[in-house]
Order: sequence, then C-alpha cells, then structure tokens
Amino acid sequence: MELKTLRYELADGIATITLSRPKRRNAWTGRMHTEYRWVLAEADRDPQVRVIVVTGDPEGKAFCAGADMAALEGHSEKGRYDSGTGDDIAKPGYGVADEFDATFAYHFGLTKPVIAAINGAAAGVGLVLAAYADLRFCVPGAKFTAAHGRFNFPAEFGLSWVLPRIVGLTHANDILLSSRVFTSQEAMEMGFLNKLVADDELMPHVMDYARKMADGVSPGSLRETKKQVYTDLHRGAAGAVVAAERLLEEMIRHPDYKEGVKAWMEKRRADWQG
Repeated sequence: MELKTLRYELADGIATITLSRPKRRNAWTGRMHTEYRWVLAEADRDPQVRVIVVTGDPEGKAFCAGADMAALEGHSEKGRYDSGTGDDIAKPGYGVADEFDATFAYHFGLTKPVIAAINGAAAGVGLVLAAYADLRFCVPGAKFTAAHGRFNFPAEFGLSWVLPRIVGLTHANDILLSSRVFTSQEAMEMGFLNKLVADDELMPHVMDYARKMADGVSPGSLRETKKQVYTDLHRGAAGAVVAAERLLEEMIRHPDYKEGVKAWMEKRRADWQG
C-alpha cells in the first residue's frame, strides 16, 4: 500500500509509525485509518518487529488533533457518520477474542506491544489512539480532550470502557462528561501516562525503552503477557491463574526459556528465537 498519511520505519526490532499530516496537525482521516491498520497488520506479522511505537509528525505540532474538520463537516452535510474506510480494510488483531474484534479494540489482539510517544495535542480520536496503546509517554504541556461533547457525539470508540480501566471511574467521568481540555501533567497525575519526558528527550527515551524491551524480554513472553492482560480484564481471578499455569507449562518447553536462563547466568544479551 502507498502510504500518504503515515511514515513507517523499522530498525533494531522497533517499528515506528508516524502520523504524518503536518499541515492538518496530524488529524485523522479514513485514509489514515486505512493505512494505520495496514501497517499494524504488517508489523504484527513481521518476525523482525518486537515493539511498535506510534507518534506524530513533529512538524504538525500535535500527536493527533482528532478527526479532520473536513470529515466532521462531511458527516454534517450527509446527515450520517461515514468512517471513510472500505470493506477491505486490514484487520490487525482480529480473531484473537470476540471482545477485541472492533475498531481500535483490535489493539488488544496484537501480538506486539504498542507504545504511544505523545509529542503534542491528542484530541478526540487522538486520545482514543493513545488510550489503546499499551504504554504512554508524553511531553510536558501537551493538551488532551475527548472533544465529543461539543459535537453531540457519544464517547467514541470504547473510551467509556477503556478510560475507567486506566484512570478509574472518577477521572474517566471528569474527562468524558465534561469533554474539557486537560494537560499532560493532569494526565500523569490521573495515571493515564507512564512518564512525562522533555520534548527533545521524548523519542530517545521511548526508543531506548522499546529497545530494552525488545532485547531483554522474549518475544513469546511479550506476546503472551499482553494477551493475558487484556483477556484477564474479561474474566475472573481463577480463570487468570489457571490460564497462567497452563501457559507456564507450555512456555517452559520453548528453547527461549533455556536461552533466557543461560543468558542471565552468562550476563549477556539473549539470542531469542521468537
């Protein structure tokens, strides 16, 4: 697929997806969503990819400013919602669990961790994209908003499910019922962010974190642990324990277990087979 709204790079096991519509503050469109899902599918099935990083084109001075206003005007003129995507759109993360087979919820079915490097404003669908990442690092002074309230929209794309699980009901209600703008400092205090990082240090910090994850954690462990986290949100404690015990029995027979022990004892980087 020809990428017109994104850039995609792979280096040292890290796939970086850059939302790149700088003249529109990296605003979201149907074309961007189509490309985003395509590159996610590519990264998820590529054995060379260990970690996925999502960020915004710095020239856009935003992570993602939300849906493009032209699209919002189009919805108004048509009198209906139009996603701008086709029936042939890629389906990364689908088929793992019914609970993940929906727009943006597909992130939970991916086999690779996704890190959001939030280098500016994240509004509307930009907030959604950040919320469905597994880890979130952000610059000071960035602004967030759900934005839906000012357009007579509902809370979008499952934010009403995912935000209470990240920041708790009290903060989620504050964000969603008011549709107010809040800062990255507030987001950090709410527990939405993993860390605030200075502007010029954000990408080096995120890439270093991703590289340590790619090098220090076996691909099998990353894959299964991510699946456990999101699957266990939908079941009881006993089911989580039973599944973990079953996985332990399976994974201890994989060559990466012996390699991990050997690398630890020899104080060297593990050579994972994946």
